[in-house]
Amino acid sequence: MQADQEFVETVVKAIVDNPNDVKTNRTVDEMGVLIELTVNPADMGKIIGKEGRTAKSIRTLLRVLGAKNNARVNLKIVEPEGGKEVRVPEENGEKPLEDGQATEVV
Repeated sequence: MQADQEFVETVVKAIVDNPNDVKTNRTVDEMGVLIELTVNPADMGKIIGKEGRTAKSIRTLLRVLGAKNNARVNLKIVEPEGGKEVRVPEENGEKPLEDGQATEVV
């Protein structure tokens, strides 16, 4: 296992409730290194964080690690199938979301 892949697994396992379900897949192509992260669907919210801040922070740290090794490292968080659809009730004159406009991961 490469240092960048090991870094992602270590950080993510420390954050989630189900560390045994954390899986990473590392691929290298002409664009650089891509690490695909798969976690338990119940832990998706913890990995993404409020407004995506946790995921952005992990990606930033990965870029720093990649720059140290002269590589471009990207992180892809694999969404679980069957995300729960979100319905927003009409409040303050706002229109409800149309089908398929927003999803919530459960």
